[in-house]
Amino acid sequence: MTLGELFLESLSTGVITEDEVDWLASHQHVFSRAEEAAAVRLGRLMDDGVVNLGCRVPPQWLQHREVVEHWIEPLGRRRHATTQV
Repeated sequence: MTLGELFLESLSTGVITEDEVDWLASHQHVFSRAEEAAAVRLGRLMDDGVVNLGCRVPPQWLQHREVVEHWIEPLGRRRHATTQV
């Protein structure tokens, strides 16, 4: 893993994992000046809530019906749906 890969993956998904934050902290002493700037930018994105600490769901799980019904849909379209009584 490189800092550039980590930065782009975190920015594109909006998620950084705990292991990635650990890697970032343990390798900061070997970063170039440009990599240090990217790490600072990533920290600011986390502070602003653009990138959040969490986990990524593998793409094959996204097709599984139970995952869609119980994990994804409650956060998506059906989140604000009103229940009919």
